Amino acid sequence: MKAFLILEDGTVFEGTGIGADREIISEIVFNTSMTGYLEILTDPSYAGQAVVMTYPLIGNYGICYEDMESHRPWPDGYIVRELSRMPSNFRCENSIQNFLTDHSIPGICGIDTRALTKILREKGTMNGMITRNEDFQLEEVLPRIKAYRPTDVVRQVTRREKDVLPGPGPKVALLDFGAKENIARSLNERGCQVTIYPAYTSAEELIAAKPDGIMLSNGPGDPKECTEIIRELRKLYETEIPIFAICLGHQLMALAMGADTYKMKYGHRGGNHPVKDLETGRVYISSQNHGYVVDAKGMDPSIAVPAFVNVNDGTNEGLRYIGKKIFTVQFHPEACPGPRDSAYLFDRFIKMMEVEK
Repeated sequence: MKAFLILEDGTVFEGTGIGADREIISEIVFNTSMTGYLEILTDPSYAGQAVVMTYPLIGNYGICYEDMESHRPWPDGYIVRELSRMPSNFRCENSIQNFLTDHSIPGICGIDTRALTKILREKGTMNGMITRNEDFQLEEVLPRIKAYRPTDVVRQVTRREKDVLPGPGPKVALLDFGAKENIARSLNERGCQVTIYPAYTSAEELIAAKPDGIMLSNGPGDPKECTEIIRELRKLYETEIPIFAICLGHQLMALAMGADTYKMKYGHRGGNHPVKDLETGRVYISSQNHGYVVDAKGMDPSIAVPAFVNVNDGTNEGLRYIGKKIFTVQFHPEACPGPRDSAYLFDRFIKMMEVEK
């Protein structure tokens, strides 16, 4: 069945519908990873967005449920050049076509994703519509497309009740802003007892639990919308509890301490982004997924200083807080998908907690 991707600038791509037979409007973003499409689909950071995969063939090893990074997929839509309809892998349990249909996610294949990505790079991330209605009228749908805004997405993706992963080591409180499973798993595999809390848990409740450390997770959306969470993070900063933050958690902690964030032209999404450790000079290849970034120039240097920088565009990739056991990074040391060059940061966090004890 024919399907159409309509961008807010009026560009129209015609292809074949995949997944659910329904119409959606969403923010269109692209990911440059060559593999790991299931982990990308199940990353809560994509709530409120439709994902373009730049790699031309997607779905060739099917769906392996063990690799999911949350209990369900989160993107509004999925856009690929070619979708493999006959997956082949000894771990394969389903096809990506069935997976999208089962979770009511519409998509489109058979379009020139290279051309689409070039448009998004040159003009910036924009909204779009995926529809199978061949009778659409541009003058009618464009105002609707332009008006779309993802709102309150952290509340949509966070868990409703706390959960505990037992372990013999330090007690970590993980605030779930849209956490990927491998964050808790990376800590648990290192012996930590991980208690995962809903995003809007009060600072008082976290402090009362007497954790050895606090982990702030990744998540979707504009960090400035999370005003309630930012207020609670200011209280956590005033404690002596070690804190490690990733992605959205990094941005929220920076906002809590007076820095600013801004929306990037087309963001960083993929598994090959080089980041430089400013202390050692070493460069790591990282997994990233974000459309907003911290403006480190606006941060009071008596509060925090840049710890990592993006080698490609010079944007901030991490902060080290002065006089506090707090460090935050924009990239994903837990990877999934992507390289695990920076997984050592979890070990650094554990050492911070052990010293504190």
